[in-house]
Amino acid sequence: MDDTIVKGNVVNDRLLKEGEKYFYKTYNRFPVVFDHADGVYIYDVGDKKYLDFGAGISVCGLGYGNDLVNRVMKSQIDKGLLHISNLFYNEPAIDAAEKLIALSQMDKVFFTNSGTEAIEGALKIARRYNYNKGKKNSEIIAMQGSFHGRSMGALSVTGKDHYREPFEPLVGGVRFATYNDLDSVKALVNENTGAIILETFQGEGGIYPATEEFLKGVRKICDENDLILIFDEIQCGMGRTGYMFAWQEFGVKPDVLTVAKALGNGVPVGAFLASGKASDAMKPGDHGSTYGGNPFVCAVASAVLDVFKEADIPGHAKEMGVHLFKALDEVMEKYPELIVDHRGKGLIQGLEFAADVKVSDIVSKALLEQQLILISAEHNTIRFVPPLVIEREHVEAMKERLIAVLDEMKA
Repeated sequence: MDDTIVKGNVVNDRLLKEGEKYFYKTYNRFPVVFDHADGVYIYDVGDKKYLDFGAGISVCGLGYGNDLVNRVMKSQIDKGLLHISNLFYNEPAIDAAEKLIALSQMDKVFFTNSGTEAIEGALKIARRYNYNKGKKNSEIIAMQGSFHGRSMGALSVTGKDHYREPFEPLVGGVRFATYNDLDSVKALVNENTGAIILETFQGEGGIYPATEEFLKGVRKICDENDLILIFDEIQCGMGRTGYMFAWQEFGVKPDVLTVAKALGNGVPVGAFLASGKASDAMKPGDHGSTYGGNPFVCAVASAVLDVFKEADIPGHAKEMGVHLFKALDEVMEKYPELIVDHRGKGLIQGLEFAADVKVSDIVSKALLEQQLILISAEHNTIRFVPPLVIEREHVEAMKERLIAVLDEMKA
């Protein structure tokens, strides 16, 4: 065996043992230690090369080692100003805010450290808006099958019992409708309803896009009842569906929008944005963040937004999404006894496998035997959310490696 591989395996095993010893056990991690990356490839400590079709769970939209992002990061570090409290202004945050507002078509922004914090801020806007109107115990309608994060507020609007039950009681006043079923939403609206929250494209829930009819119907309900409409685009936004934000395909604008993941391309930054009546719902002192919007993360976010605009990343994602859809359709046709459905658009797609197929085995074999990084979702689904900068050759390489895994399982 190659000496490099042997040394890599030794280092990998040592680090795995140390990780198991020190990390709090909330993840079932795969037995691989990654070390460096370039483009759409990640390398482990033994320098083995992996094709990434998970993008850090839809985070690394520009892939790894983008030149502009790296230069901006280093430049901000050299300035020595990585953090300053939100008692003061900083130029990178203002630049990032201006660009994000322009691309999102919203009016105001608050930068957070993560997606789940963006959800918390969005929920607070909804509750504050209704409080200002005299509705002091407003309720929120969320969707079954949704996933909004793991903090107590975000869990409260997450429509999955296995995430919620161990941590109850959660934030009250939340009721769940059926995704893409407008009548189920209408049935829950009453005098106490203050907001509706939904993902414009459910990712963790199994790769389900909202229909145009559903989005327009929910928008109408909110307009007729003076409710706050919150769209969670933490995973599906930032170009992944072929549009900068998924709602823009249908022109159904929310009152509050949450983003994160690809906004920082790996640097932890998120945001909630408000438009119209939600823009001034909260007052000074209603919300805050120690690290949110600091100069370092906002310098990176600003650079990321520049690349998205100048390189037309959403347009590229739409184009590559066509090739990915064709490739996954071909895989589905090849294994009709294994795969029951193919859903998605752009570069957020999923293959749903039959109930007797263990998706975790496919993901594990792809990683360990084919050096292909995949991630799963609900409903026995493999989620394909690669960096948005992939090319056709990467789609074809993914298909070949996935077929090799499925051939082995079928044999």
